[in-house]
Amino acid sequence: MADLKALAEQIVNLTLLQAQELKQILKDEYGIEPAAGGAVMVAGPAAGAPAEAAEEKTEFDVILVDAGANKINVIKEVRSITGLGLKEAKELVEAGGKAVKEQAPKAEAEEIKKKLEEAGAKVELK
Repeated sequence: MADLKALAEQIVNLTLLQAQELKQILKDEYGIEPAAGGAVMVAGPAAGAPAEAAEEKTEFDVILVDAGANKINVIKEVRSITGLGLKEAKELVEAGGKAVKEQAPKAEAEEIKKKLEEAGAKVELK
């Protein structure tokens, strides 16, 4: 029980970049992907059922494509949006093409996009 509590504490204290890496490892090596609600879902073989009609997307990933000329302002916005430290926010901004926020509701994703664009960044919603 103490081991599980320690593991839970380690997971809670991951930075956004570390959480992304953990997500990729779980997906690539174990076939485990997080579900929309944050629960973990094991990837299995596709069922033979016909594909359902495409539903309107309600959750979006806010992707920082380019920081633009005002990188410092973009880093400040990323920090306020994500709660990351200066170093982590700077790494995320400089990496480009990374998600600032994942699975955000449409209104929140659009608000984040607006803030980042006002700071000078190029942003897209996926």
